[in-house]
Amino acid sequence: MKITVRYFALLREAAGAEVESVELAGGSPLLGDLLGTLEGRGDRLGEMIRERPILCAVNRKYAGREAPLEDGDEVAIFPPVSGG
Repeated sequence: MKITVRYFALLREAAGAEVESVELAGGSPLLGDLLGTLEGRGDRLGEMIRERPILCAVNRKYAGREAPLEDGDEVAIFPPVSGG
């Protein structure tokens, strides 16, 4: 199953790309499975996802780690934004 992942802000810098395709194996993966795959890479991006709060959207709708994924979905990952 192929998922398109879009990174924003500091996560884009850590990933070294704005967008990438991630291949997930298995029957019915969840957003948490994708995040676990990214965390497991052992690079700066994985470290940031593991240690910092992040927000995710699946197909432009905010989603939690329990959200199901389907082939061709687009997942956006970005740090929370604050300001006034």
